[in-house]
Amino acid sequence: MSSQERTWKTIESGPHTYEEALHPVVRKNYGKWKYHEIPKPGVLKHVAESGDTIWTVRAGTQRQDTVDMLRSLCDVADKYCDGFLRFTVRNNVEFLTPNAENVEPMIAELESMGFPVGGTGMCVSSVSHTQGWLHCDIPATDASGVVKSMMDSLYNEFKDMQMPNKVRLSTSCCAINCGGQADIAVVVKHTRPPRINHDHLVTTCELPKAVARCPVAAIRPTVVDGKKTLMVDEAKCICCGACFGACPAMEINHPEHSKFAIWVGGKNSNARVKPSTMSLVAHNLPNNPPRWPEVTEVVGRILKAYKAGGRPWERVGEWIDRIGWKRFFEETGLTFDENMIDSYRHARTTFNQSAHVRF
Repeated sequence: MSSQERTWKTIESGPHTYEEALHPVVRKNYGKWKYHEIPKPGVLKHVAESGDTIWTVRAGTQRQDTVDMLRSLCDVADKYCDGFLRFTVRNNVEFLTPNAENVEPMIAELESMGFPVGGTGMCVSSVSHTQGWLHCDIPATDASGVVKSMMDSLYNEFKDMQMPNKVRLSTSCCAINCGGQADIAVVVKHTRPPRINHDHLVTTCELPKAVARCPVAAIRPTVVDGKKTLMVDEAKCICCGACFGACPAMEINHPEHSKFAIWVGGKNSNARVKPSTMSLVAHNLPNNPPRWPEVTEVVGRILKAYKAGGRPWERVGEWIDRIGWKRFFEETGLTFDENMIDSYRHARTTFNQSAHVRF
C-alpha cells in the first residue's frame, strides 16, 4: 500500500525564539560588544565593535502587573524605543534605544508614572522572588508583599549606587526556596511538622508520591481506622514543607507557626570567588502581613552594616568572610544561637561548586 505524498510542512509549536524580541541593534551586534559603562544610576551604555551604541534605561516595577500598567509601559517603549522593552528576572523593566537624546525624557516620563529608575551597578536591585499568594499553590506567606514592603524602605538604595558592590535580594514564600541564592534572602521557616487530615488524604493524595517528596524519609505508610494513609516521624522531620506540594492534606502552613528567616552570603557567579550558599543569621521573625516590619528592619540593619564596612567590589558574603561571623553579629546587632551553626556536611567534598571544567 503506497503512502500519499506529503504536501504539508511541519510548524514547530511552543514559544518564539528570543531573538525575535531583541532590538535590531542588539541582534546585529549580538556577542560582539566592545565595552559597556554605567553613565548614571539606572542607565547602561553598550558600545559594539562595529561602533553601534545602545542605551538601556532600567526601572523598577511593583511585580503584580496590571494590563493597564503594561500598556502604559508599552506606550513609553513605542515613543522612545521603537517598541522594544524587556523584563528582568528581578521584575525590573528595561527600555533599549540607540538614541542618546531619548534617555533623559524617558527617565522623566517613567519617574512621573511612578516607576523609579535605578537598579544598576553598586546598588540594591529589585528582588528575585517566588509567586506567593498570587499564584503559588503552597505558600506560607506572600512574596510580592514582602518585596513591596522591603523595597519601599530601600527606595534610595535602589536609585543610588552607593553600596560596596551590587546587592541581590530574594524572597521565598515556602521553605523550598524557589527564590534561590542571594546576598540576602528572606525565606519562610516552618516551626512544626505537618498536620495530617487522614479523611482527605486517602481520597486526594498519591501515597508513593508524598513519601518520595520527603528529603529525610520522615514520611511512612500507615493504617488509620482501617484505611491506608501516611504518618510523619516528627523526630526526623525537618519541617521543610515539601510534602505539602504533593499532598495538600499534609497541611504545614500556619499563621503563627510559619515564620520568617533571613539568610546571607549566597552568590551565583564565579567573579573573584567561587559561588557560595547562604547561611542563617536571623529566624523566627513573625509572619506579619501586610507590611512585615520585623523582616524589613532586619534586612535594613544588615545592609547598613555592609554599606558602612564593606570594601569596594566586596559582595556581602566576601565582606562576612573577611570580618568573620563574630564581628558580623556585633555590627548588625543580631542574636546568634545554636540553630545557626552550620553542621551540614553531606557531599561537601564532591559538590562541583563552580562552573570551571574539571577532569
